[in-house]
Amino acid sequence: MSKSPNLVWLRSFDCAARHMSFTAAAEELGITQTALSLHVRSLEAQLGCPLFFRAARNLSLTEVGQAYAFSVRRALGDIDLSTASLFGSSQKHELVVRVPISTASLFLAGRLPEFSRTHPGVSIRLVSNIWAESAGRENVDVELRLGNGEWNDGPFSKISDERIVPVAARSRERKWPSTEELLVKPQIQILGFQDMWHRYFSAFGTEYSPAASAFTVDTTIAAVDIVAEGGGYAVILERFARTAIEAGRSIAIVGDAIPIEQSHFLVDGQRSNANSAAKQMFETWLKQVFCLRRACGQ
Repeated sequence: MSKSPNLVWLRSFDCAARHMSFTAAAEELGITQTALSLHVRSLEAQLGCPLFFRAARNLSLTEVGQAYAFSVRRALGDIDLSTASLFGSSQKHELVVRVPISTASLFLAGRLPEFSRTHPGVSIRLVSNIWAESAGRENVDVELRLGNGEWNDGPFSKISDERIVPVAARSRERKWPSTEELLVKPQIQILGFQDMWHRYFSAFGTEYSPAASAFTVDTTIAAVDIVAEGGGYAVILERFARTAIEAGRSIAIVGDAIPIEQSHFLVDGQRSNANSAAKQMFETWLKQVFCLRRACGQ
């Protein structure tokens, strides 16, 4: 028997995997829950493998289901966007994407043209916020947050592991300072991330006694600007530091990277499902861009 699955079965599986609910998936697709369940069971029967664990009021993906869902979502997105591009309206699918302002400026914005080149049928409206807690979720297709995942306003999924590094002006350091030397350097504090200095020194067993802050700022963007001009030292996310260095910013990493509990998370948006195919494509691309270190073999 051929294992090429029915497209309707795949859409049913994908929708159920996104919602983790046969009821919600059936509502989105405009079919009965019984029909959707039958589609998923038919897919499982053809593949010869269960894709979901089913329990009372609880649905979860098997390990095989998790791996398959990623591939199915990407394939369906490709089909939908190709169909719209070749046979549908020439109007682009617009996605409203909300991202922390420093993540947007120091990591994501420079990578968006790559997405546009490979997905010309999707336009991105990028909106930024400083504090995750200050942003509602209405009128947003894709939302990215940086934090510990301790929010109570909806489902979210981790898409990154993060590390922090100390940075200084590129011309200032000929060699890395020791942690003891770094302790007395002029420190730039970033509101909301004041504990980064403490976390960094604690990782090396060094007791942190806060030095007089050279500056206190509310974004990592401002901290990087001040560092580049020789105004002090900052502890920032390694991905921000490396992206800034690759972009030619006059900063240098001056210490080993250490892991932190904070990560980037995808939070479900609240707009209609009109852009669902484009949303899936963009979220899949985001996961690839941020790439969990454990998934990337790093």
